[in-house]
Amino acid sequence: MTDDDLPTGAAPQILSRGNGASIAYHRTPGRTPGVMFLTGFQSDMTGDKALTLEAACRTRGTAFLRFDYTGHGRSSGAFVDGCIGDWAADATDALDSLTEGPQVLVGSSMGGWIMLLVALARPGRVAGLVGSAAAPDFTVDLISRELSDDQKAILARDGRVDLPNPYDDDPTPITRRLIDDGTRHLLLRDTIGFDGPVRLIHGRCDADVPWETSFRIADRLRGGDVEVTLVKDGDHRLSRPQDLARLRRTVEAVLDALEGTERSPR
Repeated sequence: MTDDDLPTGAAPQILSRGNGASIAYHRTPGRTPGVMFLTGFQSDMTGDKALTLEAACRTRGTAFLRFDYTGHGRSSGAFVDGCIGDWAADATDALDSLTEGPQVLVGSSMGGWIMLLVALARPGRVAGLVGSAAAPDFTVDLISRELSDDQKAILARDGRVDLPNPYDDDPTPITRRLIDDGTRHLLLRDTIGFDGPVRLIHGRCDADVPWETSFRIADRLRGGDVEVTLVKDGDHRLSRPQDLARLRRTVEAVLDALEGTERSPR
């Protein structure tokens, strides 16, 4: 039975990894290039963007994968134990084990950082990238710089500080491991060696990740086929109906262009 046959809300499938961890996922079969969705920080694969793209891919017959990083959603582990390197490894394992052929990676917020890391790790498998409020380097450029002196002292003393979460009543745990590991995966300090098409969508009213971040990514990317779309009244989540429709159109346009390239004579 494939995910196409499953009712909405059905239990995910499970990918067991060699380190004892497990990744929960939903996979829709179809043609390639496929689409792989990468969620944000503390998000999971049941969000509006993931489900919108899943429905779009099912309609056009394109393969689609959504999954939860370890410590997120239905996957194993605790969020507080994770870091950027762990979640990038999860995504790379999901790409290797659960997809075939070229893939377009779609990353939301932190997922935009993860998609870039996966593209660098698997250049032969990643055909294109679409970012929604992409947030590479946020552990250093945003979290570390915005901590108060008291919060920095707590982090240094306890290895963890809990920050207010604007989207949830529970605070967000920030660990010294997350911050330290993030410095080993910074991308906006050098050229990002990816040459495929890249589309970046960012809201001008994003209160979490500055819209200028998408232009920094564009400047660092080695390839020339890079476009940035600014949404004047868009927030960080970009999950209104018009935002979801824009994301769908953007992803489908990248797929159409890649499929046309594959079919064209050489």
